[in-house]
Amino acid sequence: MPLSLAEAQTLIQAAHEHATAESLRVTVAVVDEGGHLIALGRMDGAPAISPQIAESKAVGAAVWHRDGDSLAQVQEERAAFFGQVDKMVRMPMIPGQGSLLVHRGERVVGAVGVSGAAPGQDKACAEAGLRALGL
Repeated sequence: MPLSLAEAQTLIQAAHEHATAESLRVTVAVVDEGGHLIALGRMDGAPAISPQIAESKAVGAAVWHRDGDSLAQVQEERAAFFGQVDKMVRMPMIPGQGSLLVHRGERVVGAVGVSGAAPGQDKACAEAGLRALGL
């Protein structure tokens, strides 16, 4: 079963609640397994560029089926190949903390990307969103 809009909105809301509790302002993007946007939520006061960065983080994770930390390692170790794949997707991919895969059992059904805070804080917001789904 694919990731639903309701699930994406639940994930965004939980990530925003975590950000609020930490006095952060972030944007959260949720994409399907092909990297296509399902939902995006930008908190008031989140950086203007954060929607594009959050979606690019989520797209990279979804397309590669790797969390952002692991994707950054691929970019470092296989830069030329990463660069070519980056040209093939609909938007630039940004590896690094703040993007996590969404699984339903063993199947990847999408990814979440968060931008607007420090990398570890972005990741913590994404993790809070995933916890709310209980997947």
